[in-house]
Amino acid sequence: MKVIFLGTGGAFPTALRDNTSFLLATEEKLFLVDCPGSLTQKILKAGHEPEQLSGIFISHIHTDHIYGLSSLVHSQMLVEKTVRLYGSEEVINFCLRLLDLFKLREDKILYRIEPQSLVPGIRTEISPGLAVTGIPVPHHSSSLAFIFETGEAKIIYSGDTPIFQGLWARAKEASCLIHDCSTPSRYFELFPFLKNMHTNSLELGRAAQAAGVKLLVPCHFFSDLDFSLEEIESEIRKNYEGALFLPEDFSELRVEGKILMEKGNK
Repeated sequence: MKVIFLGTGGAFPTALRDNTSFLLATEEKLFLVDCPGSLTQKILKAGHEPEQLSGIFISHIHTDHIYGLSSLVHSQMLVEKTVRLYGSEEVINFCLRLLDLFKLREDKILYRIEPQSLVPGIRTEISPGLAVTGIPVPHHSSSLAFIFETGEAKIIYSGDTPIFQGLWARAKEASCLIHDCSTPSRYFELFPFLKNMHTNSLELGRAAQAAGVKLLVPCHFFSDLDFSLEEIESEIRKNYEGALFLPEDFSELRVEGKILMEKGNK
């Protein structure tokens, strides 16, 4: 299993970071997690074909996680294939309305989206040997974190969220935790409303250490603000002693058994 980051930034893209999304690749299947813009180009740039996608996961319905779905379907409209769309019931209903606005579920569209709502807390098999569980997190009413499991490894993706114990209780079991790390703590002091929406690097490191996280992958950086990854790393390391991977756009993580091997940026 391999994670390929198509974007690692927050709501405001910069020259170096686009909105957060990634590919999850197994030996036979390719899945997309979250749907910002330019997905067709980014999937190609990552060395895959958009036609390979077997499923799409959307964590919540904020614009930077969903607005590229209609463009992706439009770009594949002549590809005769059915692709499952996973998310909360609220996400699924919103996505279907969005596609209908652009008439992207009409008979002439050969690329078919098959909706599948995830029941919170219920493990769902999405392909042979790969399952997902959705965990509600307190960012938006539609928000789900995703726990992806094979027989040998488990990857948790938080989506956008503050620290939430209902998710962190599962983190001890994970091979890897990809978690919201929007800014250093000093910005949460400047903008207190962020505390109810996102996670800063100081509290992320503290929570990861307490949970015994094996490999921590901070993501969703507000890279339009004035801070560096060195500041993020320094704050995490004040408390966290485990393995740490700070992704750039198009960097990869390869999962081999229960060991996660880091691969350099593409």
